Amino acid sequence: MVFGASDGLVSNLALVMGVGAAAANDPGAVIIAGIAGLLAGAFSMAVGEYISVRSQREILDYQIELQKTQLREDPASEAAILRSIYMAKGLSSAEAALIVDRVMEDHGRALDTFVREEIGLSGETMGSPTAAGVSSFTAFAIGAIIPVIPYLLLGGMAAFWVSLVVSVVALFALGAVVSLLTHRPPLVVGAR
Repeated sequence: MVFGASDGLVSNLALVMGVGAAAANDPGAVIIAGIAGLLAGAFSMAVGEYISVRSQREILDYQIELQKTQLREDPASEAAILRSIYMAKGLSSAEAALIVDRVMEDHGRALDTFVREEIGLSGETMGSPTAAGVSSFTAFAIGAIIPVIPYLLLGGMAAFWVSLVVSVVALFALGAVVSLLTHRPPLVVGAR
């Protein structure tokens, strides 16, 4: 969401500023360019995010099927791999063996553990491709509309300067909001 909103703000601000400087007396041209930039960027972000998350899901699905086959065909080797993973995390050989024996008692639990521990993937941590696409579209569109709004209300160079100032303030505010999540100083994160 943060990336989408900031990307929408920055890229559409650059587009609006370029067209606004060239066509200072034609706010209609700036509005059309701004809306076109908003739609192009929002759809691009949405499709890119959808494909990215969908590809991650497909990798997870493939790895799950591969792991199922390996567990079925050679459970002893898979158990040895899992023991070595736990030992690398600091467990003793006996502790790792106890955990692996318990995990291997249930096929579903073993599969979930192998996918998470050996491959580092989890269905729970991956989002929905559709939700990722919609949220990217929405975030980009919200960011991208900000530089356009002054041109809907004003004309000429006044709209140009108000658009620039409002966009910079919005970027700062976005950073300040992010600081609430990162527990960093709002002025530092906003300025970044």
